[in-house]
Amino acid sequence: MNQSNTAKMTRRQKTSNSQSAKMRLKVAREAAFLLYFGLEKEYKQAKVKGAENIGVHILPSNLEVALELDRFAEENEGPARTQRLIEMRKEACDIMKALKDYCPLLIGSVWRGTIRRSSDIDIAAYHDQTQEIADSLKAAGLRIFKTERTTLAKHGKTEDSFHIHLTTPTNHTVEVTVRSPEEANRKRTCDIFGDEIKGLNLQELEKLIQTNPAKRFLPD
Repeated sequence: MNQSNTAKMTRRQKTSNSQSAKMRLKVAREAAFLLYFGLEKEYKQAKVKGAENIGVHILPSNLEVALELDRFAEENEGPARTQRLIEMRKEACDIMKALKDYCPLLIGSVWRGTIRRSSDIDIAAYHDQTQEIADSLKAAGLRIFKTERTTLAKHGKTEDSFHIHLTTPTNHTVEVTVRSPEEANRKRTCDIFGDEIKGLNLQELEKLIQTNPAKRFLPD
């Protein structure tokens, strides 16, 4: 194959890759729209439906959808989104103070800084006695409206956790996930962003609120 034909093939490949990337972005944007307005609840279904709506068979990654969802929220919610993020982080800090004996960790969109209107506050806590954690939350004046235990098979392992759902004084929804103390130092990979779920402990969150309360935590 001569240099001319090689150059033509390279250009065609670049054009094809560019078109594929543009289409992936278009599907990701459509999936983000479906998730933002609650038309779909899960990323997988949103991607499949988004591709169907556009009429292609290309599926973006969860990360691509998540980044588009973040942009979509910023476009629709504006500066009020940042103020709500700071408020939610402060409320998370208050809740974590009530749970300070149980190694609380702020995770989810409030940790990452990618909240949208439907976001809640996600906190992990570690203790064998779930009732003690529920009592600590009640003692802090928080209203628990639902509790549930779940068992999930993930990556060949079974995960058991207890979930406490409550509301804050400013009407934000909170989910406290209680796991056994043995899992406190276990590394977890985010199914959406693909990185490690590091979260923020109480001391880190307090420092963040004082120094950079709107900081975002996204993969490099």
